[in-house]
Amino acid sequence: MLSEERHQAIAAALRRQGTVTVAALSTDLRVSEATVRRDLDALAEAGSLRRVRGGAAAIRGSVRPEADPRSFEDVAGTATVAKQQIAARACTLIEDGEVIALDIGTTVAAMCPLLVERSLTVVTASLAVVRSLAAAPDIDIVILGGLLRPNYDSMVGTLTESALGQVRVDRAFLGAAGVRTDGAVLDSTPSEVPIKRGLLDVAAAAYLLADHEKFPGSGFLEVARLTRFTALVTDRPPLPFDIALPDGEDVEVLLP
Repeated sequence: MLSEERHQAIAAALRRQGTVTVAALSTDLRVSEATVRRDLDALAEAGSLRRVRGGAAAIRGSVRPEADPRSFEDVAGTATVAKQQIAARACTLIEDGEVIALDIGTTVAAMCPLLVERSLTVVTASLAVVRSLAAAPDIDIVILGGLLRPNYDSMVGTLTESALGQVRVDRAFLGAAGVRTDGAVLDSTPSEVPIKRGLLDVAAAAYLLADHEKFPGSGFLEVARLTRFTALVTDRPPLPFDIALPDGEDVEVLLP
């Protein structure tokens, strides 16, 4: 597990529990106690937690979600051709008049320029999506409020999850950090995983948008099995060794 992923996991544990111990983190993260101590020292130096004997404690009053190692704009600038191809294919699945949900990922956001002339209701926790579609004349936007992740322009937390539970959508479009060979769809941000799972729960149909670099990609938190999605939208056919689903499981693959 990369240090950035460990730091995110530690931050998530502190939000849940208030305190963490070196021994427990060593077991949960499957790293040595020396590695955990170095991680805690680095996070304490950055002002993200307070070191205590045997572990660390959350800084009182802090509700800021985990920081993103890369900004939304930085990630959006990578693999742009593949993202545009995937976004264009995904948009062909949408019928005017539908209610759709757009996840916070950059590939999903690439759909927005292709939707501005459509007649839709868009549910999202992404401020990037809101900005892209705000001036569209026939699009109603439902913003899922919550706690802002400034570096990634998205809303997370209990308020976001509660709002999401009150809606139902025709189609949801999600991104991911990676897809393992056993079909596990992964993410790297603990606060985003409940939102992604919630989107799957409220959608009549759900589509995973992932370019070829996401096989296997990265991530350490399982969002869902690939077969939970209606289809995978990608820019090139996954090779046999990219995904080896268990017997009896299958997923449709949609290409540009």
